[in-house]
Amino acid sequence: MANLLSNDSMRNFVVAILISNTLFAAELPVNDVVLFKHGVGYFSRSGSLNAGETIRLDFKAAEMNDVLKSLTVEDRSGGKIVGLRYDSSETLENKLGDYPFQISNALSLSGFLDQLKGAKLEIELGSGKITGTIITARISPARANANLPEPMFEQEQLVLLLDSGELRSYNLAAITSMRLTEPALQAKLKDYLSTLAGARSQDKRSVYIDSTNSGSRQITASYMVPTPIWKSSYRLILGGQDPMLEGWAIVDNTSGEDWTNVRLSLISGRPISFISPLYEPRYRQRQTAELPDDGAQGPVVYEGAMDALKNRPAAGLGGGSPGGSAGGVLGGIVGGVPSAAPPPPPAPINGRLGEQMGLSDKVDGLPRESSYEMLSVVADVAQGQALGELFEYKFDRPVTVRKNESAMLPFLQQKITSRKLLIYTGQSSSHPLNSAELTNTTGKTLDGGPITVYDANNYAGEALVETVKAGDKRLISYGVDLGTRITTKIESGEQVVREVHANRGTLRISSAIESTTTYTIRNVDKNAKTLIVETPIRSNFKVLAPKPSESTPSAYRFEVKLSPDSESKFVLKEERALFDGQSISNLNPDMLLLYSQNKAIPAAAKRALTELLDKKRQVAATASEIQQTDTDVNELVNDQERLRRNIQSLNQVNGQGEQVQKYARTLADQEARLTGLRDRLSALRKQKSAQETEALGMIERMDF
Repeated sequence: MANLLSNDSMRNFVVAILISNTLFAAELPVNDVVLFKHGVGYFSRSGSLNAGETIRLDFKAAEMNDVLKSLTVEDRSGGKIVGLRYDSSETLENKLGDYPFQISNALSLSGFLDQLKGAKLEIELGSGKITGTIITARISPARANANLPEPMFEQEQLVLLLDSGELRSYNLAAITSMRLTEPALQAKLKDYLSTLAGARSQDKRSVYIDSTNSGSRQITASYMVPTPIWKSSYRLILGGQDPMLEGWAIVDNTSGEDWTNVRLSLISGRPISFISPLYEPRYRQRQTAELPDDGAQGPVVYEGAMDALKNRPAAGLGGGSPGGSAGGVLGGIVGGVPSAAPPPPPAPINGRLGEQMGLSDKVDGLPRESSYEMLSVVADVAQGQALGELFEYKFDRPVTVRKNESAMLPFLQQKITSRKLLIYTGQSSSHPLNSAELTNTTGKTLDGGPITVYDANNYAGEALVETVKAGDKRLISYGVDLGTRITTKIESGEQVVREVHANRGTLRISSAIESTTTYTIRNVDKNAKTLIVETPIRSNFKVLAPKPSESTPSAYRFEVKLSPDSESKFVLKEERALFDGQSISNLNPDMLLLYSQNKAIPAAAKRALTELLDKKRQVAATASEIQQTDTDVNELVNDQERLRRNIQSLNQVNGQGEQVQKYARTLADQEARLTGLRDRLSALRKQKSAQETEALGMIERMDF
């Protein structure tokens, strides 16, 4: 029973302090919301801030970096904002550790009061108010009946030192109210409880705007925080003379509070945005620098003098010093070193503190001065306008989106230029796709999103489109056309030399292989159609015929008209370019003849190659003659060696003198012939070297 009463007393005591601590909070409702496509939202709040009030803005911890980066505050009354406060990122344990008291979950009221020993406390009993200093507070046993030996329950006791000096004990259950009379301690208790209350939401952080003026002020606070991106979806209505495009925006409110009658704008575009870590405290590691320790001065022992100095005045003492005093000694020691003047006191801060610390009185955000109007619920659309590289959809009437709810809002309902097409890419099917070419004639940027297509008042399929600027066009596909079949056949031709170029001794040959793709198209329907054949742009390939109707960074598009119930062919001719480079000096006469006879080579190039061919042939002929002469020399040398061996053998036989003479005459004739061959061989080698030099000169001069 006593525990129940003490817990109720503690709860009432805490609630009373919390209520008194929040009586001075001003409301600052959301007026403007601007949602972007890159994951942030702009919020603007406006309201009155009376004297002594504080505006509290609550955010999630993950939002604080963006809040500190973007928050702007404007005082529309002409005043200045001198600064803001916000909850630090310290843990709850660190925040509460510096207080002179602690409040735990199991703490009783007497346990709390016992931590405040020496504090002034005013209590109210049935007999009136009593003020005293807290001596102690504790839980003590009590008997329901004095005749019973065992205690039946516990009660909380408070011992006060009254102003009269009397010590008195009070039952806390009998006290109807109590109040700490010291303002500083009361403020600490309020701060403690506010911190404790804020910690119940581990993800909540608060920013405070305090009032320093005596009058009422009109405050506007604007900031950016992470938000879900808004999404767009479209309905394309075909089949009539004037195709219609209807756009709907999907908005999610995950902010934790209602958006009641806010002015809502949606921005199409992706400006650069990033997270800068501003909320978490950052520290830098600093170096430790110390002066060397000065050791204690030990005693000095002087030795005795060997020769006394007589009649020699002691400099710097009494009247013997030129300075006339002991100060002269000190002056002489430091006289040559000018003493540093003490630093001047710091200059006072000029101007108002608000001019030093305050925020700009300009709101760095989007103006929301104009009024907003709303059209019908279904046909209501947003007004669009360009914002530099971005585009804004602004709803004319205030919008309400409850917290943790989403809304679909129409932002576009206009006629659009469109024509029905078939698109064939040949990637996965023999049937083309039902498609449409949309030209953005709305004058607005169409944000990317899904499109549901209705044709002749029936569902026809779905498509996806990226963001389309005003005046631009896009193709969309929303279904398979089973009434059209397409087959393809690819054929390749022979390699053909297109160009030959020479420069710095290198011959560069450009050739090509033609490729023909034949599309056989069968339209079994009774209506004419327009087919777009889309082929990928391939490296080193060039379209010869027909000319593409348009191209993208990755594909060519060709437009083909299909007659009702007919078969037609579309032939696409391309050529694949091949490139080869060779050193001209390594080309033999046969290769030079082949290139010189090619029709793709200009006349000047043919003449240069023909002249080089003739010179190469001369070099080849000279080389062949050198080879033959060298062979003849080798044969003569071998025959001479045979004759010498024969002469040596016959000289040892009697009666063979005549034969020896015959061999000797033959050997002499061969020697004369050998000399002529060797002279010829030397001349041929010189001739070949000169021809090769001339050929190299011709190669170096080639440039075509």
